[in-house]
Amino acid sequence: MMMIMTPEIEVRTYRAKPGLREPLLELLRARAFPLQRKLGMKVLGPFPSQEDDTTFVWLRGFPDEASREPLKAAFYGGEDWLNGLEDDAMPMLDQFSAVVVHDAADLWSRWPADTTASDELG
Repeated sequence: MMMIMTPEIEVRTYRAKPGLREPLLELLRARAFPLQRKLGMKVLGPFPSQEDDTTFVWLRGFPDEASREPLKAAFYGGEDWLNGLEDDAMPMLDQFSAVVVHDAADLWSRWPADTTASDELG
């Protein structure tokens, strides 16, 4: 029996503290997203909410279920996160959550190589 590895995507919803969404987005674009890509994760977004000025969503993709925890551990246990990025990002966050979904639409194979803008997919 051949096992098919299905990519997994985290749909991440963040709520920044009032007045801090743009600085947080810039921090993620400049520092966090490139590090995650370098480790082998895929990032799409961020997508700022049109309903308020604190919320945004972004997607983080993993090649398969088995790779998700090791890749996250490499990021959150890495020097960059532990030596400044965490301390810079977390005070700007009011709340965050993530929902993990299987990539049933095969987004992984069509994912833009290095995008931080929502209009680059298509």
